[in-house]
Order: sequence, then C-alpha cells, then structure tokens
Amino acid sequence: MFTGIITDLGQVRAVERPGDTRFEFSTHYDTEGIDIGASICCSGACMTVVETGPGWFAIMASGESLSKTTMGSWSVGTPVNFERALAVGDELGGHIVSGHVDGVGRVVSVTPEGDSKRFVFEVPEGLKRFIAPKGSVAVDGVSLTVNEVEGARFGVNIIPHTQEVTTLGKLAPGDAVNLEIDMLARYVARLLERD
Repeated sequence: MFTGIITDLGQVRAVERPGDTRFEFSTHYDTEGIDIGASICCSGACMTVVETGPGWFAIMASGESLSKTTMGSWSVGTPVNFERALAVGDELGGHIVSGHVDGVGRVVSVTPEGDSKRFVFEVPEGLKRFIAPKGSVAVDGVSLTVNEVEGARFGVNIIPHTQEVTTLGKLAPGDAVNLEIDMLARYVARLLERD
C-alpha cells in the first residue's frame, strides 16, 4: 500500500526487452536499504524490485503492465515518480493508494492560477463515475484532491512544491498519465451494483 506522497523523482536509466521488459531507474534512495522483492510505486504502478546497485534499482514489467499503463512508452531519460511501500506506523499523508493503475488518462489543459497550475484531465469513459468533487485520485502516483468534475473530465490544482518534486510540473496538454481511482469509490460502486 502507498499514500500518493512522492518521496523521490528519478528517471529511467536503461530499458531491456529480453521477454518481459526490464527497467533500471536512477534514484536518490539509499538502495542498500531496498530489499529484492520490495514494492516501489513507479508513477502509479506498484512494481517489484529485482535488482539494486548504488543509486539505481531495477524492475521487470509484463506485457499486461505495459499495455495498461504509460510504461509502454517509457525510454531512457523518462522521469518517474517513486514512493516506497508503507510500513506500519508511517504517516498516511495522502490517501490509500494500491498502486494498481485503473486506466490511462490525458492532460486536456494546463492553466496558471496564482502560483499554482490548474490541470484538467480526461479519464476513460468507464472510470468517470468514480471521480467525484473533493474526492481523491492518484495521477502518476500523486495523491490529488479533485476540484470539479464535468463528464469524463476533472480539474485539480497543483501547487509549486508538487510541480517541482514530481513529474506533474512538466506535463503538457496531450500527455498520457496513469490513473488510480479512489479505493473507497471503487468499493461503494461495487456494493451499489445490482445482481
């Protein structure tokens, strides 16, 4: 489990495709403290660490992961948001995030608003019912509060700090993002379904 509070901004340093795709990431984490088999959320996708070295770690991504997330378009130099898995007693500063990407959305617009930027995202049609004003959503692994919803589009404000320490500050209209809907919204919707 994760919180959507990004603790490192790294980048892809190598990509190999021997079968599944192996990504190596540059990181500021102390990799001596990362166990093989540990979970790290990589721009919203929970991935398993398969190897580490000084200043880097590697994961393997299946075809399913590549087809259901933005990972299929990652190449050397792509910036990636990282969050390590929660430990018992950690502060839950964002919202409960599973690291299971529900769909890929698109940036519709980015507009300056004071020191912040107002982003409008468009979600796949099947996800729009899970997005609610003042609800939570994870965009590329970042926990955000939804300002408003109109059809399959929702808006959020991104403060300067978040722009600087995550990939969100570099997003432009047309860019693809990984989306994870709020876990509570998912289960409420399921409970309300009629058999």
